[in-house]
Amino acid sequence: MQFIKRDLSLGLTLSALVFTCALAWGSPFFGTGSGPKAVAVQEQAQPAQPQQEQAKSKTYTGTVVKDGEQFVLRESSGQLFKLDDPERAKPFEGKAVTVTGQLDMEAKLIHVESIEGTDA
Repeated sequence: MQFIKRDLSLGLTLSALVFTCALAWGSPFFGTGSGPKAVAVQEQAQPAQPQQEQAKSKTYTGTVVKDGEQFVLRESSGQLFKLDDPERAKPFEGKAVTVTGQLDMEAKLIHVESIEGTDA
């Protein structure tokens, strides 16, 4: 009888643990809409408004400087933006430029479409 109580107690404990983990994980087990997979699905379903705003090309002015192995645009405010095309940026190192491209604000990276020198 003692073995049955121990086994039953162990079984109930393991069941409670599995149930708790299933609740914490979320949607693969229940329709709660929470958990890592549910978040990924929700992100895919919603239109990406910030990306649409980033897709527009804009013009940025400043000076091309080398930061380690990368070229960056230093605006007059002192803010730095990485430039994704070192071949286009290299001839303008140390010069005032106008860069046209798409800004990835999270990475502070400008996807360069064109770089032109300015007479500043």
